[in-house]
Amino acid sequence: MNSQNQINGHRWLAPSVGLLFTVLVLAGCKGIPTQGERAARRDLKTVGNTFQSQPAERHLPALTNDSSLGDYLRFAMLNQPSVEAAYFDWAASVERITVERSLPDPQLTFQSDIADIVMTVMPGFMQMFPGPGKLKAAANVATAGSKAKYFAFETSVLQTAFSLKRAYYQLWFLDENLRINRQTLDLLAELEEIARAQNAVGKVTLQDVYRAQIEQDQLTTEVANLEDSRRPLIAQLKGALGLTRDQSDPPPPSWFESTPLDLTGDDLLATAFARNPRLKLMEADVRLAEAAIALARKSKVPDFSLGLMADAKAAPTMFRPQAGMTLPIWRDKIAAQIAQAQATKRAAEARLTSEQIMVTVDFAMKSYDYREITRNLALLQDKLIPKARQSLEIARAGYLSGQIDFFNLLDAERTLLNFQLQEVEARTRREIVLADLSLSIAGIAPEGAPLLPPAASTSAPSSNQSTQH
Repeated sequence: MNSQNQINGHRWLAPSVGLLFTVLVLAGCKGIPTQGERAARRDLKTVGNTFQSQPAERHLPALTNDSSLGDYLRFAMLNQPSVEAAYFDWAASVERITVERSLPDPQLTFQSDIADIVMTVMPGFMQMFPGPGKLKAAANVATAGSKAKYFAFETSVLQTAFSLKRAYYQLWFLDENLRINRQTLDLLAELEEIARAQNAVGKVTLQDVYRAQIEQDQLTTEVANLEDSRRPLIAQLKGALGLTRDQSDPPPPSWFESTPLDLTGDDLLATAFARNPRLKLMEADVRLAEAAIALARKSKVPDFSLGLMADAKAAPTMFRPQAGMTLPIWRDKIAAQIAQAQATKRAAEARLTSEQIMVTVDFAMKSYDYREITRNLALLQDKLIPKARQSLEIARAGYLSGQIDFFNLLDAERTLLNFQLQEVEARTRREIVLADLSLSIAGIAPEGAPLLPPAASTSAPSSNQSTQH
C-alpha cells in the first residue's frame, strides 16, 4: 500500500513540477514595446529630467524681491499643482500603452473526475490570444491618447505661465498707481501752500485752500484703497506660484520686466497654428479617433485560446491539449462599434475646425488690442502727458499772477493725473495682451518650461505588434 502511494505521489510530482516551472518562467516574461511606446517613454523621460516626479527633487529658484520674471515663471511652472496633476495624467497614459499592447494574463486551470473516488486530477495552463492586429490596434489607441494627455499638460503649463504674468503685471500696475498718486499728493500739498500764500496777501479766499484739501483727502483715500488691494493681488501671485495657504507669502518683485514679442503678425499666426497646444490637443483627439476606428474594425476578428492539461493520476501521464475561438457573430454590435468610432472622429474633426476658427478670431482680436493699445500709449507718452505737464505749469504761473482761478489749476492737475494713470493702465494691458498672444495663442513657452523642445516630434509613430516571451 505504501509503495502504491509512493507511485501515485511520483505521478503527481512530475506534472506539478513542470507546471510550477512554466509559471515561474512566465512570471518573469516581458513584452516587446511598440515603437509608439518607446517614443512616449523617451518624451516622458525628457520632460521628467526637469519636472521631477517628487516635488522635493525639483530645482525651484529661490524667490526674493530682486528675482527676475523668469525665476517667478520657473517657480510657478514647476510648483503649480494643476501642472503636476496634468503631468501625472500624461505619465499614467504612457503606462497604459504597455497595458494595452500586452497579452492577457495566463490562467492556471484544474479539472478532476470524481465518482466514488478521485478518478483524474488534471492541472493545466491556458492562454488567451487576441485576434491578429488587435493588440497593435489597442496600443495605437493608447499611444494617441498619451499624445492628447501631453498636450493637455502643455496647455496647463502655459496657462500657469499666463496666470503668473497677469498677477505679476497687476502688481506692477498697483505700484505705478501708488507712485503717481503719491507724487500727485505732493503736488497738491504744494498747490495748497500756494493757495495759502495767495490768501495771505488777499488775492484769493480760503475756498481755494479748502479745494486743495478736498483733493488731497480724496486722493489720500484712493491711496489707502490701493494699498488695501495689495493683499488680494499678492494672494493671486501666491496662487499662480502654486503656494498653499499655510506657506509664506511670496516676496513681491521690486522691479518689473517687459516681455516684447519679436514676431510679425503673419509669423505669429503661423506659429500659433504650428504650436498652439489647444490645436495640438484637438489634432491628437482626431488621431485617437482614427485609431479607435481601426480597433473597432478588429472586433470582427475572433480571439483564440490555447491550453494544456495533464492527468497526474494516469500512468503514463496523459496530456490533454485545449483550444478555443470566440465567435464574433453579433454583426449589429460590430457595426455599432465601428459607427460609434466614426462618429467620434467626425466630432473630433469638427472640434478641431472650430478651435482653428477660434484661434484665428482670438489672434485677430488680440492683435487689434495690441495695436490699439500701442497707438494710445504712443499718444499718451509723446503728446498728451508732455502737454498736460506744460499746461499745469502754465496754470500754476497763471494762478500766481491772478490770471486764472484755482478751479482751472486743479483741472490741469487732474488732467495730468488722469493721463498718467491711463498710461500705466495701457502699459499693463499691453503686457497682458502680449502674454496672451505668446502663451495662450502662439504657444511659445517661457525659458525653462518643463516641456518637450518645439522641434521634437509629437506625432504618434506607427506601432509595431508586440509579442510576449
